[in-house]
Amino acid sequence: MKGLFLVFEGIDGCGKTTQINHLSNWLPNSGLMPSGSKLLITREPGGTSLGTSLRHLLLHPPGDQSPEPLTELLLYAADRAQHVSQLIIPSLKKGDWVISDRFSGSTLAYQGYGRKLNIKMIKQLELIATQELVPDITFWLDISVKESLGRRKLESNDRIEAEGSQFLSRVSSGFSEIAKDRKWIRLSADNSCNLVHKEITRKIKEFLLNT
Repeated sequence: MKGLFLVFEGIDGCGKTTQINHLSNWLPNSGLMPSGSKLLITREPGGTSLGTSLRHLLLHPPGDQSPEPLTELLLYAADRAQHVSQLIIPSLKKGDWVISDRFSGSTLAYQGYGRKLNIKMIKQLELIATQELVPDITFWLDISVKESLGRRKLESNDRIEAEGSQFLSRVSSGFSEIAKDRKWIRLSADNSCNLVHKEITRKIKEFLLNT
């Protein structure tokens, strides 16, 4: 792969969207991207046309037809397989840079730790759906469950966000374990947006200098 694949992970309210927006404005003028490279901003679920439909089914299912935990896992895997094959890998092969709001780590945290599904099974599905693609850098925006709920108290929740504090606590613990295992870059989301952005740009420069 010639391009660079960056991923942002974390529980809801951690500031992923804000930091991705800051980074997408900064990178094209940073001088770090090779001439002719494009920057693509995407997300999971919903990074492709098919993924958009899957996202709606996952987060806003019709009536009382919420997917069972295993069905939910398989839908996320289907979204990721399409995303990787149709958008991420072709973009990286062209030399473009890709920033994704969530990737396979979120599935492990939410469905593995949150839903308590079999971790080994999830990892096997991950290898299939990602075609063993691993992000170059994953930024984990770490925030407490209390702060997350406080930041989102005036916002409407989708089906996953409405699961409650105990579920979110398990997900948060999952992210912590995954971050250690996969050597993600932890950033305290309690810091100011500007400070977090500066640390992100420093880590990207550091990574490029060492590759």
